[in-house]
Amino acid sequence: MSEAGLFAHLGTGASHVCQCWSITRDDGVTFGFTDHDQPLAFDGITFLADSGLSARALAASSGLAVDNSEAVGLLQADVITAEDIRAGRYDGAEVRNWLVRWDDVSARQLRFRGQVGEITHHAGQFQVELRGLTDLLNQPTGRTFLRTCDAVLGDAACGVNTQDAAFAVTLGVQSLTDQRAFVVASAGYTDRWFEQGHFEVLTGAAKGLKAGIKVDRIKGSLREIVLWQALRADVAVGDTVRLVAGCDRRADTCRAKFANLVNFRGFPDMPTDDWLMSVPRSDDTGDGGSLWR
Repeated sequence: MSEAGLFAHLGTGASHVCQCWSITRDDGVTFGFTDHDQPLAFDGITFLADSGLSARALAASSGLAVDNSEAVGLLQADVITAEDIRAGRYDGAEVRNWLVRWDDVSARQLRFRGQVGEITHHAGQFQVELRGLTDLLNQPTGRTFLRTCDAVLGDAACGVNTQDAAFAVTLGVQSLTDQRAFVVASAGYTDRWFEQGHFEVLTGAAKGLKAGIKVDRIKGSLREIVLWQALRADVAVGDTVRLVAGCDRRADTCRAKFANLVNFRGFPDMPTDDWLMSVPRSDDTGDGGSLWR
């Protein structure tokens, strides 16, 4: 990529430039768009010219203020659909914008990189709020001091292998209610094993969607899974789903269920508020010894 080539071209006063946009969803699907009248291609992405996508001017700064923009486009069955937007497939997707010399795409500059924010759609159009990378600086970070673990099951801090058959299983949906309650085979796992875990759809119209599991109950040879929120795309009987074991972030659960206490990230022996606010009493030993004797 040659920014110098682009700047040299702009210095001539010529206007052989256009904008290109790419949107990469969490499931790895990437779409490209351009406001040029012909498709362009670079970085392994084809940027479509007939997508109807346009963007307002980018607002950027050299400080820590949030860079932002908006994009407006047409809903097209072969590119971006209202169903995918409603299903949340574009939530948090990565967005990049280039200024490109259309007769030499090697002369280009990356002008914006960020994520999709709020999306609205009406009358065959969608409008996307774009949030720059500095928006991430507005999010709280760092550890919390709690009795419960602050890691996420399966992440680098936790270390549990959620691909292990002891903690995950792939099953077919046998029946469902309102895209929120599903019946699958019990598969030999104990009652409530997947409670507070994750439900992921692997096939069908809702492929790639995930949700948290609120209830996991065994009923005979079957188990009923109830989600915290209904999926925003239709799951059908016979679709394949993956269930991941739940973790309530307690030390006892980490030890007994996952044999992972060595990686526990909480503070189970932290004094309670009552202990911190207590005062000396004549009937206490007050020797500074263990509270758990």
